[in-house]
Amino acid sequence: MLFTFESGTFLFYHMKRIRCPKCDEAILFDDSLYTPGRTLVFECPSCRKQFKIRVGVKMPQSNEADPEFTREEEEPLPVGHLVVVENAFHLRQEIPLFPGKNSVGRHVKGTKANAAFKTVDPSVDQTHCHITVSVNRNGERKYVLRDGPSGTGTFHMNELVGLKESVNVEDGAIITLGATTLILRDTPPSDVEE
Repeated sequence: MLFTFESGTFLFYHMKRIRCPKCDEAILFDDSLYTPGRTLVFECPSCRKQFKIRVGVKMPQSNEADPEFTREEEEPLPVGHLVVVENAFHLRQEIPLFPGKNSVGRHVKGTKANAAFKTVDPSVDQTHCHITVSVNRNGERKYVLRDGPSGTGTFHMNELVGLKESVNVEDGAIITLGATTLILRDTPPSDVEE
């Protein structure tokens, strides 16, 4: 993993990402500096919540995990992305789209949407719509949009997508979820994390 700071560029090989239990903010730390079994105390930079973790101890697997949304050890590379247009409810964001079913919606702790974005827009559901990405025989990507179902509806180019409808969408398509506007891009996001 490569980080760039004002003083220069640094390489970190053992960076781990944990999430704040209160606000779900991602926090990075180098686990190679600590012995397995050691307890560390973190303070979230966003909400100032203090919490403890034990280094080198794996969390027990929950039996309630939904196999449709579990992630593999090696995550596939994104093939496209959604640009969330900035408005009064949220900042501009880029949401990666992976091959298969991408559930798009509002990011909350414990959400099952794998393409969620941070917003306070009350008209966006936790799982508002789905975008399925597939590759045809010619190697061209195909994007299919379906409603979640959602409370306020999903719109493609200002046309309502019905509950049982599927719409083929292309690069540059404008998708509206409540008061939120998304633009589909057929390229990976500019800030792909490794």
